[in-house]
Amino acid sequence: MDAANPLPAWSREGAPTVSVCMATYNGARYVAGQLRSILDQLGADDEVVVVDDASTDDTVARVRELDDPRIRVIEAEHNRGYVRTFAQALGLARRELVLLADQDDVWVPGRVDLMVEALAHSEVVATNLGTLDGPEAIRGPYGQRDWRLRSGQSRQHARNVLGILAGNRPYYGCAMGIRRSSVERVLPFPAFLTESHDLWIALYGNVARSIVHLDDRTVLRRFHGENVTPDRPRGPWQVARSRLLLLRSAAILWRRTHR
Repeated sequence: MDAANPLPAWSREGAPTVSVCMATYNGARYVAGQLRSILDQLGADDEVVVVDDASTDDTVARVRELDDPRIRVIEAEHNRGYVRTFAQALGLARRELVLLADQDDVWVPGRVDLMVEALAHSEVVATNLGTLDGPEAIRGPYGQRDWRLRSGQSRQHARNVLGILAGNRPYYGCAMGIRRSSVERVLPFPAFLTESHDLWIALYGNVARSIVHLDDRTVLRRFHGENVTPDRPRGPWQVARSRLLLLRSAAILWRRTHR
């Protein structure tokens, strides 16, 4: 789906409650627009948990200006990085289902209901991205012109884990959701996890054999010079370090899931 063909807008009445978790840092330029695209899809009993990582701009003021009682803002005293900030937001979530959000994207109408429906049958859901101010599709690391998850891969858990280790599965945190009951196994993030919290959650879903891929593009990712997620290949040392981190992560999650 894209902005020209939005997802169907379903009623939130009677649906499970939702916590949206967002980590912010110097995101004043786009954060209000992103929050509006989220709040338009939430019900009165849902919430948005915003943990600000000691921004030096007026990000927090822009969030508070929305004056929406569903938003909770927590301000960190010191900058800890986006992984620790997201971990805190996940730990503070109070509702039944948890959806992750970046500060500078836009949610496609109907995204929340689509993901809520998927989480009725799975612990983790992962969707695809469209783009704003960028290419029509995200190119893959092995020359793919449109790098995306496919619903038919949902139960290919071993292949998905291998794909993650090879850097060839486009799991983006901003396009993922998880049951609140599963957060207790995802947290705490290990101390060595200083990047790729989204792949940690994706590994959990596949190790637990409870993840569903949606073909839909439910988030429009904004391309600009300050994206946290890189859009260019890493060097060989960075790639090797990342693969070792993910192997270690998979081993820990296997123990947590099967103990």
